[in-house]
Amino acid sequence: MEVAKPGDLVIVRYDGLLPSGEIFETSQETGPLEFQIGDNTVLSGFNDGVVGMRVGESREIILKPEEAYGPKNPDLVEIFARSAFAPEMEIKVGMIIGMSMEKEGKDYKVPAQVMEIDDDGVKLDFNHPLSGKEITYKITLDKLTPGDAEDNSSQSLNPSSPSGSTGCGSS
Repeated sequence: MEVAKPGDLVIVRYDGLLPSGEIFETSQETGPLEFQIGDNTVLSGFNDGVVGMRVGESREIILKPEEAYGPKNPDLVEIFARSAFAPEMEIKVGMIIGMSMEKEGKDYKVPAQVMEIDDDGVKLDFNHPLSGKEITYKITLDKLTPGDAEDNSSQSLNPSSPSGSTGCGSS
């Protein structure tokens, strides 16, 4: 039986867990994840965890922040004047808000978590919500198509599978 290696097209089921054991994402909700090993569409640690698996095998991998969403970057925490927000906007600590930012002449909507609110302003954290966290994935390999198979070009990858704000998509 073949083992998964770089270049292979794989389909996996997975649960992503926080250190508390809380599931932050699961393929039970998003559907199985299909990707090509080494194509940089999933977290490097997730990708590496699938290498060497056989179809039907399950594995638990623990990713350090560097293998997942990176360490917290203090440069991504900023304070904004309260006047930067609409007066009717009810801002609470812990909520995620979308901020409009400009980079290289383009406007982007960027999520930020409200960390503190005081008379000086609102402290926002633009780090990924899972940055700085060790996360665990429980993975089961359902299908493997060797990377040297002639019909690989007709296979469709599903890049919209867990690449949302907290999933195993590449950061």
